[in-house]
Amino acid sequence: MSLVADQVRRLDAYLDRLPVLSEETSEDGVSEVGHPFAVTEALDVPHLDHLLRIVRSLSTTSSAQPLLSLERVKLLLDESGIPAIADRVEGTAGGAYAQSKTPYENEIEWLLVSKATVQVYGAILNTLVDRIIPLSDDMWYWDGVLSSYSYSSVYTIQTSPLRLWAWSHEIYQASRSRLRSLSAAEASAELVESTRSTISQPWSRFYGVVRDSIREHSFANIQRKVLSPVALSRAEARRKLAHLRKLREMTASGLGVLMDEGLQLGHDEERAEAQDHEDLKGVVERSVALMDMVLKEASRLEVNIHDFEEKVFAGVEEDAELSVHVEEMTPYRPSTLARRLVQIIDKTLPQHINAMQTLANENGRPPAIIRYWLPALIGITSSTTILKILVNRKADIIEWITGFGSTLRDFWLNWVVEPTEKVIKTIRHDETSEIAIMSRDSLKADRESLERMVVDFATDKPHFAVGGSSITEAQIADIRSKVAEGDVTPVLRAYEQDLRSPFVGAVRGDLVRSLLIQVQKTKVDLEVAMTGIDSLLKSQELVFGFVGLTPGVFVSIGVFQYLRGIFGGRSGRRHSKASGKAIRILRNIDRILSEARPTENNVLSYKDHGLLLCEVHVLRSLANKLMPDNIQKEFLEDLDDLANVKGVHIQSKALERIRWAYARWLR
Repeated sequence: MSLVADQVRRLDAYLDRLPVLSEETSEDGVSEVGHPFAVTEALDVPHLDHLLRIVRSLSTTSSAQPLLSLERVKLLLDESGIPAIADRVEGTAGGAYAQSKTPYENEIEWLLVSKATVQVYGAILNTLVDRIIPLSDDMWYWDGVLSSYSYSSVYTIQTSPLRLWAWSHEIYQASRSRLRSLSAAEASAELVESTRSTISQPWSRFYGVVRDSIREHSFANIQRKVLSPVALSRAEARRKLAHLRKLREMTASGLGVLMDEGLQLGHDEERAEAQDHEDLKGVVERSVALMDMVLKEASRLEVNIHDFEEKVFAGVEEDAELSVHVEEMTPYRPSTLARRLVQIIDKTLPQHINAMQTLANENGRPPAIIRYWLPALIGITSSTTILKILVNRKADIIEWITGFGSTLRDFWLNWVVEPTEKVIKTIRHDETSEIAIMSRDSLKADRESLERMVVDFATDKPHFAVGGSSITEAQIADIRSKVAEGDVTPVLRAYEQDLRSPFVGAVRGDLVRSLLIQVQKTKVDLEVAMTGIDSLLKSQELVFGFVGLTPGVFVSIGVFQYLRGIFGGRSGRRHSKASGKAIRILRNIDRILSEARPTENNVLSYKDHGLLLCEVHVLRSLANKLMPDNIQKEFLEDLDDLANVKGVHIQSKALERIRWAYARWLR
């Protein structure tokens, strides 16, 4: 929501609350000034009905777009016929029209002209605001150029074609003037001599003239010999920066003058109700003159701010079209104002815009073609080489792209999809997903084999197992149970006995058999240990599944966030950019209030108030990007307190309140 739009909406609403007649009408429809007139009869007059329709068309009907286009305002003024009346004021036709006008018709014309003035006033304010904001961007550019010699050197290279062209043009003009300065006698003598001499001599003389012009031009510009090109560029940047700063201050001063002194209607409701209609008409009349003077003087950089303000107010006081200076034109005041509004729309405002645009173009940043001609030239000259490289390595490039796609596909399947499936199977207790170091029936088969070996050994050698010559089934069952617990005592007894005579035991005894049974026992013990490890892994199978999934997930999230930062997530970036811009605007407002030189009434000067209004205007446009709708209303109220001229201390408190109250959305 724009600050200018709120101002226009407030003024339009105030005009809608005004009574149409300036004189009180008696009960019989006759006004106190003696004009027999009935309001009900006036409504039936086609001309008045036409004027009322135009008044409704000039009213603010939309909260989003309260301002009408200037073309629309001019069209409505022309349809009303009021501006044309000023051209017919002289003669009997003008006198007859003045005698036939009723008070009601006069008041409707005033209301129509006042509403048109409000629309033109809003358009001028928007024009000034729109011109000030881009100037700040250009000033930041020149500050960057002057911030370091590297940027100054880049600017020198960027503008070198323009400098070369300007120097060549100056040499050409100087040579042309020198050739024209030759007398007729010298020219005829040269012609006669040229007919006798060779063809190359006139050209040599022409080159001599050019050489002399270059020498004289160089002597006339000794500064170019003293200063380096970078120093000249920095001097040019300082000059343009000073002009932009002066233009910005002048425009801001004009904006402050219009906001503080133009159309001061309805600020104090009690005073406004008691205000006479003639005073209101005088305010409208003076505001039109004020707008005219501001537009004419705001683009002149040769005067300072104080002289500009004095010249504007002096021009308003001495304006020849004010009714205080031309009493005989009083009946035609609405038509005079309407004609002046049309003149502002057709001539004054376009001239101001053209002058501002010319100054901005002359002192603003160079065009894009100047700033980027060198990279574009390098790109164009190297495009053939790049194209040749691409054509020669077409197969390699296709292979790289294919390999990159295959790598991405394999990464996604092997490190994201497959681990995710394993984790899901683990959660669902899928037996096919269980971690296993060894097969399921390996330990059982080896243990049964060990039992059979020990039992067979005990049956063949009972004296090692039970100390007798025979063994019973109960003893065999007992040996089998002990083997299941890891006890192979019969085998160890035989191993110990044969170990006393290893060679004899190996040939005639049971050393080899007992040793092989112990190897089987070692294998079973190893499988038991592996089974324990296997059980431990199975208990932590879900943890290992997530550990295997984590790298792929982290890499995928990182790539997704990177791509989102490039191609998506614009809302977050817009909010971050808007909040950063809002913080810089608050910094600028604080600087304006800190460095301001208040007037005797402790209010900001016109220039400081205009700069403040521009910053507030931009901050209001960022409100819908920073905070929700229910907070925007309070935020806009605080911004109104900051923009209104109530005293520097009140504005400073409003700025401090904005900082702590809305810090959550401005971070």
